[in-house]
Amino acid sequence: MSNVNDSTRRQFLKNSSVLAAATTLVVSAVPHVHAADSNTIQVALVGCGGRGSGAAKNALHVKNGPIKLVAMADVFRERLDISHNSLATQLPNQVDVPEERKFIGFDAYKKAIDVLNPGDVVIFATPPAFRWLHFTYAIEKGVNVFMEKPVTVDGPTSKRMFALAEQAKNKNLKVAVGLMCRHCKARQALAELIHDGKIGDVLTLRAYRMAGPTGSASTGRPPEGTSDLEWQIRNFHAFLWLSGGAVSDFLIHNIDEACWAKNDWPVKARASGGRHYRGNKIDQNFDTYSIEYTFGDGTKLFVDGRTIPACQNDFATYVHGTKGSAIFSTAGHIPARSRIYKGQNFKKSEMIWAYPDREPNPYQEEWNDLIAAIRADLEYNEVERGVKSSLVTSMGRMAAHTGQEITYDQFLNCKHEFAPGLAKLTLDGPAPLLADANGKYPVPQPGLNPDTEYEIG
Repeated sequence: MSNVNDSTRRQFLKNSSVLAAATTLVVSAVPHVHAADSNTIQVALVGCGGRGSGAAKNALHVKNGPIKLVAMADVFRERLDISHNSLATQLPNQVDVPEERKFIGFDAYKKAIDVLNPGDVVIFATPPAFRWLHFTYAIEKGVNVFMEKPVTVDGPTSKRMFALAEQAKNKNLKVAVGLMCRHCKARQALAELIHDGKIGDVLTLRAYRMAGPTGSASTGRPPEGTSDLEWQIRNFHAFLWLSGGAVSDFLIHNIDEACWAKNDWPVKARASGGRHYRGNKIDQNFDTYSIEYTFGDGTKLFVDGRTIPACQNDFATYVHGTKGSAIFSTAGHIPARSRIYKGQNFKKSEMIWAYPDREPNPYQEEWNDLIAAIRADLEYNEVERGVKSSLVTSMGRMAAHTGQEITYDQFLNCKHEFAPGLAKLTLDGPAPLLADANGKYPVPQPGLNPDTEYEIG
């Protein structure tokens, strides 16, 4: 495996300093750096669910020059209308999306991107399966991109996205990936201290996202008259081809945090999990996942995920070193409340550092950073890191679903693509995943299917 390390601490500090300086630029001083004729950055939203609407709202709240939402696209009309009504009510002076710039269907993303000029921004907040397809067109049209995580769900699409990342760099496109915790000021400060040796050599990392049912990960049968494809897209957390399931969509943040703290990517994973209280649910997820990652130097990362109600909850990432320990994040995405202890028990009396300032919202910070890079024409491309985070997360998922130890290279070179006919999908056509005669979908069977995550028809 080639170069699985992140940038060095010096590179990180250099990039952070440049970006921080760009964020403070006076807008009137840099009107020439935006590729469009106007200083207004136009935004198109592709995927109008909760995540997409939230991203659009953050984009419009950036205080670094004029920004307008000018086009919207989704597969479902009612979802687009709900999003538009909400955004237009909250930000009426920045939402300019008349009926002729509202696009519906699987090709709607192209129509929305076509509204933009080179240098504008498109938001990709559809299920992750579509990320490579949409990104390809954005690169062709020369527009900057904000894409939600994860950015890949299998080996073939990971290879595709690595290649697309290079194409985007070659065209000087600015591309952000929605791993917003990387833009959290508290986590950034803690990562720097860990990389400086404040807790000694990192020996063990632990990450948890244990809660009740989350998103659409636990899904029942579709109502009468609803097609398989429509139901799957509406409940995309339930199906591996669309989202990578609960592991890829929910655990990726904590896994990414731990890899950031270690400043490396794991080389292999082994895992277990199971379906316990499924009843008539037809999704492809397990209720519990337990993953052991191994880094090249032997350091371990232990990850636990659970979506069973009425159990003890935990949503945090911990780091243990030879000279102390750290809480990387405490109970969700914000606030992180990052801190360092001289022992391993997280006793308040042994706390030796805590982030001293009020934490800005990382969802907003990632947009401030992207727009600053566009305005100042800074190099800005988070895709390679986003692919590695997605790949490593999926590697753990595959280990649990197959019952095998999976290496980074094995996952990347696995030829099973969940949705090879993605570009030809139509809403009235068949889904990439088909139910059996009883209306149930194939589920992972560790040991019985050691090479793929579920039985391929």
